[in-house]
Amino acid sequence: MKKVTLIIIACIAMNACAQKGSKMDQHDYTPIQGFQLEQYLGTWYEIARFPHSFEKNLVGVTANYSMKKNGKVKVVNAGYKNSLDGKYKTATGKAKFGSEPATGYLKVSFFLFFYGDYFILDLDKKEYKWAMVGSSSPNYFWILSRTPVMEDSIYNKLITEARERGYDLSNLQKVPQKIQ
Repeated sequence: MKKVTLIIIACIAMNACAQKGSKMDQHDYTPIQGFQLEQYLGTWYEIARFPHSFEKNLVGVTANYSMKKNGKVKVVNAGYKNSLDGKYKTATGKAKFGSEPATGYLKVSFFLFFYGDYFILDLDKKEYKWAMVGSSSPNYFWILSRTPVMEDSIYNKLITEARERGYDLSNLQKVPQKIQ
């Protein structure tokens, strides 16, 4: 019951931040065009993120996207508490398109009908090896990779683009990953 309450509070807070962020800030949340969901499916490693309560103290974080029979996307976020040898935690949610399927805009929910915006701001459109993701609030931001380590040149390119889009990256945290 405690976990459900925390999830509800996190969803409400995220929605409130999204509402406030969308009206008051000067960020560019424009998602990519030419998005292909089938290529996006699979496992992504979190390379960097802004801190937030629902991933507090998690490292080795991954997100796995797979199709459900109802046409929605199953989302399984997982990570280790406090260290790469810590307790393994998972959260299962769902996603659906937030607009046209060719637009990199999904709505993601980890509890009931509370959905948050998931904007794919940039993406390796050739091989889907990396992605930069944000929300309708400047408080949510992720850099993802298909591998646990990202090339510095790509990471620096995404950092530059995020700043150009108006993100304050002073709180950006690199996420330690297990290297196979």
